Formats: sequence, structure tokens, C-alpha cells
Amino acid sequence: MKKALSMVDLMRKNREVYAFEGALHEAFGQPEQNGVWFIWGRSGNGKTSFVLQLCKELTRYGKVAYDSLEEGDSLTMQNALMRVGMGDVGRRFILLNESLKELDTRLKRRRSPDIVVVDSFQYAHIDLKQYEEFIDQHKNKLIIFVSQADGLKPWGRTAQSAMYSASLKIWVEGYRAISKGRYRGNLGYYTIWAEKAEEYWSAKNNKNKE
Repeated sequence: MKKALSMVDLMRKNREVYAFEGALHEAFGQPEQNGVWFIWGRSGNGKTSFVLQLCKELTRYGKVAYDSLEEGDSLTMQNALMRVGMGDVGRRFILLNESLKELDTRLKRRRSPDIVVVDSFQYAHIDLKQYEEFIDQHKNKLIIFVSQADGLKPWGRTAQSAMYSASLKIWVEGYRAISKGRYRGNLGYYTIWAEKAEEYWSAKNNKNKE
């Protein structure tokens, strides 16, 4: 049986956070390090660009591994990495194309990445039990799952269950990454591409007024 914690015990616990500043802080505040984040959205809304921008920021806090199951090391992925200037971070970012079993083995090694992105949840081909076992094995890491969307929800029941268990849920729409989880800044969203976001949301707002 786990020990019950008093308020004094809770207040004494030191929580390490990602000390985001600027636009990321306005969107997501300062989330606790480690745990599970879940990002989902429809194609063509800036999801990959956002995830890579986020990865670049997270290299300030540790080594980031991006498991590119969906795009691999394709030219589109190379171009996306170049657009965010990922070359600036050197070896603090690595690109993988590994099954979840291979990734699990990698993360159990000494000096393994501190932060891992799995893109996408659907291409990982896992059920809920495998998902729960994976995150339970790596509680000392930050694990970010990227998911395709079916309407406004993640694609598939397992992905939806995983989303509900995440501490930070981020919905990407119209070149905005919108906080849907426990961590939220004053604004509540991050603009991925200002020009495209303005175009999309202006059109959507005008349509809603009709």
C-alpha cells in the first residue's frame, strides 16, 4: 500500500517544470517534467511544424528523440526540420524510425533520451495494454504521442483513451496549438504560423457570424 501524503508532505515535494517563456508560456504555462503529453489534429493544420518547434524548445531541458514512424527520414521531414532550425541544437535531437519495442529497449539504456516523441500513435500499432505498459516502464521520461484525428477526436478508441490519460492535451487546428489539458497559460494557445492562423480563424469567425 502506498503511503498517504499530508498537505505538508505535498508542499515539501519539489516539482521540476519546463520553464517555458514567451508564447509557449502563454499557451501552456510551466508543465511538470516527465509524464505523458498528447497532441492531435487533422492533416494540413500545422501539427508537424508545431511538434518540431516544441521539440527544439525541449532540447533546452534534455536530449529529445523523435520516433518518426509515419514520415521516417523523408524529404518532407528533412525540410520540416530545416524550417525550424533543428541543426542549431546539435546532438540534443535525434531522429528515429523504430517500433515501440525497439524504442522501449533504447530508453532502458544508460544516457538514453530524456524526452521522446512517438509520431504517430496509429503507426505504433499498439493496444491500450501495450500503451500503459510502455508509459509505466518510462515514468522518468517525458513521452509525447502525436495522433491523427477523426473529426475533433483522436483517431481510434485506444488513442482516445491515451489522450484522456495525458497531463497535457494539445489540439492543433488552423495553425494554433490549443491547450485542452491541465496546463494552460493566460492565452491558452500557441500560434504556429501567424499569417496562416489569422487567415484561418478570421474566415472561421466570419462564417460563424453568418
